[in-house]
Amino acid sequence: QVQLVESGGGLVQAGGSLSLSCAASVSTFILKATGWYRQAPGKQRELVATITRGGTTTYADSVKGRFTISRDNANKTMYLQMNNLKPEDTAVYYCNAFTISSNNYWGQGTQVTVSS
Repeated sequence: QVQLVESGGGLVQAGGSLSLSCAASVSTFILKATGWYRQAPGKQRELVATITRGGTTTYADSVKGRFTISRDNANKTMYLQMNNLKPEDTAVYYCNAFTISSNNYWGQGTQVTVSS
């Protein structure tokens, strides 16, 4: 089993920045892809960003140019740097990992609240 633990959420004013971390219990080398999802009140869970072992990234159109996803294999951690935050970014953010064994894991989520 892979455990994912998110941290870094909180309350920030619009235009501010937050950096989310997702610590994995195993080497990130076995994670074919990792990503961040978010779910806002009354909304479906949506993909925010993904990154593969090879460093290929994808972003939702709503966050392109503002968010950056990265992986630190030495520290077994994935990050989501969020800049120029908007109130519509308010959501619970979830870390996700897809392993080389084709198993999918989720973190517990961390709340991000952006005030206007």
